[in-house]
Amino acid sequence: MSLTRLILIPALGSEPAPFLVIDAGGTVVDRGRMPLDAVERPSAMRTVAVVPGTDVLVRWLDLPPGGGAQVRTAALWALRDSLAAPADRLVLTLGPPVPAGEPRLVLVVSQALLAAWTDYLDALGVQADVMIPDMMTLPVPAADDAVTTVAFGPGLALRGQGLALSVQPDLLDLVRGDRRVVAIEDGREIERLLVAATLDPPVNLLSGLDRGGDRVGWRRAAALAAVLLLSPLILTLASAARDDLAAHRIAAGTQDLIRTRLPDMAAAADPVAEIDRRLAVAAPPGGVTAAAAALFTAVEGVEGAELDSFIADPETGVRATVTYPAYQDLATLKAALAAAGMRLEDTSTVEDGGHVVSEIIIGAPL
Repeated sequence: MSLTRLILIPALGSEPAPFLVIDAGGTVVDRGRMPLDAVERPSAMRTVAVVPGTDVLVRWLDLPPGGGAQVRTAALWALRDSLAAPADRLVLTLGPPVPAGEPRLVLVVSQALLAAWTDYLDALGVQADVMIPDMMTLPVPAADDAVTTVAFGPGLALRGQGLALSVQPDLLDLVRGDRRVVAIEDGREIERLLVAATLDPPVNLLSGLDRGGDRVGWRRAAALAAVLLLSPLILTLASAARDDLAAHRIAAGTQDLIRTRLPDMAAAADPVAEIDRRLAVAAPPGGVTAAAAALFTAVEGVEGAELDSFIADPETGVRATVTYPAYQDLATLKAALAAAGMRLEDTSTVEDGGHVVSEIIIGAPL
């Protein structure tokens, strides 16, 4: 009998993992919790891991036709203002091919987080064949004014038309906008959805792993994305170039192509440097909502601290003004953001009326 193991990776890596064993017909034949570092290894079988989706970026993008490398390059370029980490530290996964003219599903997760989930599964004694972010197991509501939600541990997964993310429950009203909430709370229905996703995975994060140099860095992505606007043939030639001379020609041509094809960078003396600048102020992993949640939590942890302003702008980054009692409190705020996988940098700190006021920027760790 063909069996598949479904594992729900918890938000805390110290916790055991809930699991189901499912037969080919979708019947659950076993369930329970898998302890960490068990003496006896679990039976070998196809394994699907549902991972926390909080730090997985999901978008639907208008992408050109082409091979995997070319389409991934175009996707990275399209997401350049949403990603703070270098491209070679990210894993970008493409959804199933779509008809020409329709947006394609794209998922991005940090390579380090994917490795951490793999290490967790190793501690359970298993290896995943498929990894699915939790929000991708939810059904898409038929109405465009609705959003489906399911609670997975401390997080809340959401799906809507053109929307898929996981957030802290108190951020639901912020991210859903005017959409009405269709909450799925029945355990049997949630299990049915998980079983369906296990037998027919909507996406597999592991399919985005580097296979022979398929992934490209930001500078290379800039070059290829600009050339892509001219000709798929030129893109193929650029992608194939490996020697230093070809790389030099690509780098030299990239700046002119970016200025020509990306008008918003036309005034930049060095377009590649402008890309680097924009990456430096890009929102941290998880986006603006994650940054806001982490900062609110950090400020609440310092007695007497207040958040005076919070601004997210593609040109200047995620910035805020905070007031706190003593200079050493800034180190406490930085440590709290660092624990959330983010960097807090103060651009201006002054004393005002017995309190300290800092202008800060929140980004990805350097």
